[in-house]
Amino acid sequence: MDSQASGGTLRFFAGLPDPRAHNVIHKLHDILVIAICAVICGADGWTEVEEFGRSKQTWFKTFLDLPGGIPSHDTFGRVFAKLDPDAFERCFIAWTGALPWATGGMKLIAIDGKAIRRSFQHAWDKSGMTQLVSAFVQANSIVFGQVAVADQSNEIQTIPRLLALLDLSGSTVTIDAIGCQRDIAQQIIQGQGNYVLAVKDNQPTLHSKVKKLLDQSIIEGFEGMSHDRLESVDGSDHGRIETRRVWVTNEVRWLGEELLSQWPGLASVAAVESEREDLASGKISTERRYFISSLQAVDAQAMAQAVRRHWSVENQLHWQLDVSFNEDQCRIRKDHGAENYSRLRRLALNLLKRDKSVKIGIHGKRLKAGWDEPYLLRLLTS
Repeated sequence: MDSQASGGTLRFFAGLPDPRAHNVIHKLHDILVIAICAVICGADGWTEVEEFGRSKQTWFKTFLDLPGGIPSHDTFGRVFAKLDPDAFERCFIAWTGALPWATGGMKLIAIDGKAIRRSFQHAWDKSGMTQLVSAFVQANSIVFGQVAVADQSNEIQTIPRLLALLDLSGSTVTIDAIGCQRDIAQQIIQGQGNYVLAVKDNQPTLHSKVKKLLDQSIIEGFEGMSHDRLESVDGSDHGRIETRRVWVTNEVRWLGEELLSQWPGLASVAAVESEREDLASGKISTERRYFISSLQAVDAQAMAQAVRRHWSVENQLHWQLDVSFNEDQCRIRKDHGAENYSRLRRLALNLLKRDKSVKIGIHGKRLKAGWDEPYLLRLLTS
């Protein structure tokens, strides 16, 4: 069983550097395997990881060396606090990069940030809470990468670090307005990818010109302009009717040569309108958002898909981590501990989502993994 357990997912982490001195009691491989298994099965902190390891010690001994037995929770905490997060992330991306892409449609990568709300050092100073930027692929429902926002930094400076770790070739990267930056657009184009970036007032000149061009063109029906339009209506399941309209055009020359020269690869612009009617009150609200893109095809369906799939990261990643893994309540905060524990959660979530052998939710799969050791081993080695 040892060779089986060292294969599959775990082989991608075999070269992870040990941050400790050479005279160690517990092997890094053993610590990593126990931690991953514990998080899959419901552990929310290092004390629970230790307890899980002790309760499964006989099983772990069938494929781990465990020269010093099961490590203490302090050992788990110290090792993951000192473990190089960039090296851990490179191993993580090597694994996700080996996963097959879902076929059909665009290769979409959504970049979005999330804070772990209770990871601050002191209740009176929450500025030190851990913030993470993740790359999520909706078609596969998996996380492809994650980088923590460094101290005295922000998401604008972190997104390029994450993009540098990813293979962007042939992909379309979607980012909300904070990522609408010239350098980020340039990096995506240089990586042979395309972008769809939300435009808001943080780029006032760009936002003003894109809004003016699209609003006027919509009023005039895009007369004499190359464009595409899509409209869809969602039913009254939640007591409201929502109508979505998408307009896209590649007539970006109307933005002016000066602006176009500042935005690498800008080839099309789009407006996405959401009209919501509350069936109880009859009240109607309308919101229109604007986007720039390097996609040259005038395809409203593709643009709508990119925009809708970007926001799926909230439900399929952030919500899942908070509800199924209780991430927002995690109090781990020492050194790199919060970031690395979060990476364990994302690794566990990917493994659970990839498994199609049982038709139950993530919570049910975590329970099954805790009860069913062959199932847990299959998650690790598939």
